[in-house]
Amino acid sequence: MGFGPLIDLAPLLLSFEVASLATCFASVFGIGIAALLAMPRVWGRELIDAAITAPMVLPPTVLGYYLLVVLGRESAIGQAFEALTGTAIVFSRGGAVVAATIGALPLICKAARAALESVDVRLIGAARTLGASASRAFFTVTVPLARRGILAGVMLGFARALGDFGVTLMIAGNIPGQTRTASLAIYDAVLSGRDADATRLSLIMTALAMTVLIAVGYLTKQRRDGF
Repeated sequence: MGFGPLIDLAPLLLSFEVASLATCFASVFGIGIAALLAMPRVWGRELIDAAITAPMVLPPTVLGYYLLVVLGRESAIGQAFEALTGTAIVFSRGGAVVAATIGALPLICKAARAALESVDVRLIGAARTLGASASRAFFTVTVPLARRGILAGVMLGFARALGDFGVTLMIAGNIPGQTRTASLAIYDAVLSGRDADATRLSLIMTALAMTVLIAVGYLTKQRRDGF
């Protein structure tokens, strides 16, 4: 018997697509914000950090409500996006990407900040003394030395985006083939009494999460050991 009839792969593939896009967006914004927060003289640094960290502790319903208000069809952003693209952000695949990005951003940002702040400032100072600009020193000295911590954060962000549920359900809905990711498919299978489907998808998601966590542990161990 083939593997295909045992499980619907569409939600898993959609989850990978959404999580990949979300991780790219969250990495760009998260690493950029982390670089800003790593500067000791930035005004309002802790306030910005609190705002970035808030999605980790706020209920998904609260985050989903805020996003509906900000991105909904009645909002200025939602109307502008729909005028440009012809589609709404909410209850679409784009909404699922936004939800996953919000989930991944805090993990990537905090890991990147910790990695960037761990770089020896004397090495950065030496690069500046040799004539490197601030941006060149950042990309040629700071980022390479912090790469393992940043990569670990990106991997954790991907895992978080892959499993987002609450915010995705609120702003993207549970539309088969469009926004029904693996997490929503598990929810739907439980409600429909399809326990076998829920079990198989749950085991796959658990295996993926464990794989990411083991890889992150390996990266952080190497970083602690000085490799």
